Amino acid sequence: MIQNHMFNPVQLANRAVSSTQETASTTPHEAMQGFGQYLQDALQGVSDMEKTADQTGKQFMLGQASVDQVMITSEQALLGLQLTSQVRNKVIEAYQEIMRTQL
Repeated sequence: MIQNHMFNPVQLANRAVSSTQETASTTPHEAMQGFGQYLQDALQGVSDMEKTADQTGKQFMLGQASVDQVMITSEQALLGLQLTSQVRNKVIEAYQEIMRTQL
């Protein structure tokens, strides 16, 4: 079974519960740092998937990995990269929409 390590629903639910349990004294600066750390962790996860796919490809060339393993790891990396680019596109769209809003 292929699991998405970048946006795991269980982790998201746990973060939502923990964020609602936090006190109301969280400043916008602290919230921004938490969001920035979340994005950094997600991008690091995509990078790790790409490194794993590359390493599995090299192991295949040496006869230490099967074609199945190579295909699975490369598809995981591809899906992670596609998801990241789609999230980036949605963030840019949201930013542009906010900038178009007249006050």
